[in-house]
Amino acid sequence: MSTTTSALAINTTLKHRDLGARDKVQGAVVWLHGLGASADDFVPLVPYLRAPHLRFFFPQAPDRAVTVNRGLRMPAWYDIRTIGRGPERENEADIDETTRLLNPILEQLEAQGVPSERIVLAGFSQGAAMTLHVGLRYPRRLGGLLVLSGYLLLPGRLNAEATAANATTPILFCHGSRDPVVPIAAGRGSFELLAERGQQLQWRDYPMGHEVCDEQIDDIRNWLTERLPEQSSHG
Repeated sequence: MSTTTSALAINTTLKHRDLGARDKVQGAVVWLHGLGASADDFVPLVPYLRAPHLRFFFPQAPDRAVTVNRGLRMPAWYDIRTIGRGPERENEADIDETTRLLNPILEQLEAQGVPSERIVLAGFSQGAAMTLHVGLRYPRRLGGLLVLSGYLLLPGRLNAEATAANATTPILFCHGSRDPVVPIAAGRGSFELLAERGQQLQWRDYPMGHEVCDEQIDDIRNWLTERLPEQSSHG
């Protein structure tokens, strides 16, 4: 039997865009934008994914001062304190706060009848980092994690906090080989660390910078179709 649900409003304090399937929803994608962007950032991508059976939810990060951007306030999932990489680079309290904001979105989708296995968490850059952080710790198995130009946050906490439910959840890493913002080595290092843990992983890289390209969109569409295929109304 196919899994469908009628979409209701998500109760969240975050600004957001909520689009796609409104009736007979067969799955959902929660998509997190990058630093300084907005809930509108990846909305134009939805038609190219050819998934009318899915609901797409795009939350917007709260405005916060970002140290590496001279303290300017902008939508940010967490503060970045230094350009260099290290354990003090990202604000740990911000990451925990953002996790508390995002988990209820997934929980409400489940409460509305979308099984957790039919929910994909996706993100770009900071949003991709939060996708990994939240997804690997979520208590019920998700349909997949889509990591675009992202990396692991607080890897020293992962062993203690990762849940068995998402120990083998499929993860697609996509990264630009010429990315000057999140070096490909950061993404690849995270990929390899998760591979050692036995995660079900795929890796794609592209001759581009910190962006999204047409070939990548095709790969995302194909992967998403595998993870959340349209189900027949006759089961």
